[in-house]
Order: sequence, then structure tokens, then C-alpha cells
Amino acid sequence: MTMLKKHNILLSIIAMTITSITATAQTTTAQQLGYGPNDKVLMIHADDIGMSHSVNVATIEALKKGIVTSGSIMVPCPWFPEIAAYFREHPELDLGLHLTLTSEWKYLRWRPVAQLDKVKGLIDEEGYMWRSERQTATKATPQEIETELRAQIDRALAFGLKPTHLDTHMGTLYTRKDFFDVYTKLGKEYGIPVMVMRPTLQAIQYGKLSGSPIGEDALKKIEEDGFVMLDYLDTGVPGKNFAERKESYKKFLKNMKPGVTMLIVHLGMNDPELKATTGSWEQRYGDFLSVTDPEIEALIKELGIKLTTWRELGKLAWKK
Repeated sequence: MTMLKKHNILLSIIAMTITSITATAQTTTAQQLGYGPNDKVLMIHADDIGMSHSVNVATIEALKKGIVTSGSIMVPCPWFPEIAAYFREHPELDLGLHLTLTSEWKYLRWRPVAQLDKVKGLIDEEGYMWRSERQTATKATPQEIETELRAQIDRALAFGLKPTHLDTHMGTLYTRKDFFDVYTKLGKEYGIPVMVMRPTLQAIQYGKLSGSPIGEDALKKIEEDGFVMLDYLDTGVPGKNFAERKESYKKFLKNMKPGVTMLIVHLGMNDPELKATTGSWEQRYGDFLSVTDPEIEALIKELGIKLTTWRELGKLAWKK
């Protein structure tokens, strides 16, 4: 199983655990934004920006094409300064922070942003972040999580960035309730919306069966506190290459439901850097080709799907 596939499975569990409302009498986030009850609103969101030059190049190109509408940056990663410089030059872009507490690749590794002696539970025997979200959940304390997340947000702000949202790399902030509480606390404190989905009875029941610690009470509380909630989250599609993934994206678009859906994509170029970094390079390049394919853009228009951003969703945050 590839690392990317493993991450998508974890995030899919998260999405199903706390997925958004179905087509019921409850008002969707799309309706709160002023769309109609049957409107399908889509955010195509590029993850892992800053991880490598290859990922940055692919993401910038996809943003220019106008199909990818949003993305999130990994502050601890080596190519963060490159994407930060581009963001400063293009402040109109809808980019947030991909809060990072793991370093999963074999040779491309990164360390915490915070002073290391303040976050000892976040680092492995080699001095890098743990490779898996479960290791982080076992070893780190919520105090260390807060210290590191503050350091990442503060570094982004010091670089002159104005992030539109916060989300979580590999779903680490959903593995423990106290980690999740830090996540939402910092979002509200900094005034930056966080990626959360509204619950349904069906989703909550699935969450109990899957052992998710983020339950109905936690999600209802943050909704009551005024956090903007996604209606749906899709963490990825099947397919090993461009042809397979393109067909999967076409099927996804045709099966969208009314409301706001966030679709996560992982982009990269067909180059030696990405091939040396990850075994999922062909999937990432397939995603890049898919989201820059004129046929996919035409299908979005044909189906009447509206595109949105976190900046637009952020207008709803803490307004209740």
C-alpha cells in the first residue's frame, strides 16, 4: 500500500466519521453562502504545497489554470520559502496552512518549527517528525502540539502570508480529542477557519463503529461556536495513472450532491525529484494532468457546478 493511499484511507474515515449533511431539510453551507438548495458547489483543494519544488510547480500551474481553487502549505517543509514568496506576490490566491506533525517519506524529512527541546514528543530518534500520525498520537502531548502549531502559524505570518484556512496533514489532529481541541482553539484565536465537517446521525454512528474520538458533541459544539462547516469532503479518487484518475474524477463530478464539497488533490510533476521522493508520483502527476485537463473543466461547466474557495467560506465563520 502506498503512503498516499494509506493517508487517503485515513482521511476517508475522518470524512465518513464527521461528514456533512445529506440532502435533508437542514440548510447546507452552500445555502448559507447564498446558493440555491440544489446548487452543487465545489472547492478543488491542493494538499502538501511546499513539500518539494515539484509539488510547488504543479500547484502553481494548476492554480493558474483556474480549476484548482484552493490549497494548503506545509510550513516545516524545505520548499516552504519558495511557495511563500509566490503567495506574497499573488495575495489573491486562496492558500491556507496544512498543519504538519508527521514526516512520512523515506529520505525527504523535516523537523518541527518550534524549538526542539519544547516539542520532544514530536521527534523520532533521528530528530525528525514521526513518520505516522499514530506515532505522533502516542508520543506527543497536547501542549507540544499547541507549541508546534503556534510556531507554524507564526512563521507563516512572519513570512507575510495571510492564510485563508487551516487543515491537517495526514489527519493527525483528528486522532485525539485533545489534539482536535487545540486545532479549533487556535483557529478561533487567530481568526482562521479550520477544516471541519458538520455531522449527521449516520456519520456519527459510523464514527462510533470506526473508533473515531471526534464525536457528535464535539462537532455540534464547534458548529454552535460559529465555525464554518463543510457539507462534504472527498479525500481522493482511485486510479494509478492519469487515465484512471481522470475517469474517477469525471465519475466524482457526475455524482456530486447539493451543498459545498471539498475535493482534495495531491499534485506533482513527472520529474526526477518527485520520483525520488514518493512511490505515488504517478498518482500525483495524474492528479495534475486531471485538474488541468480542458475536458474536466468543460464537464464542471456542463454540470452547472459552481467553484468556491476557503476565502468565500470564511465569510461565514463566527457570524452566528
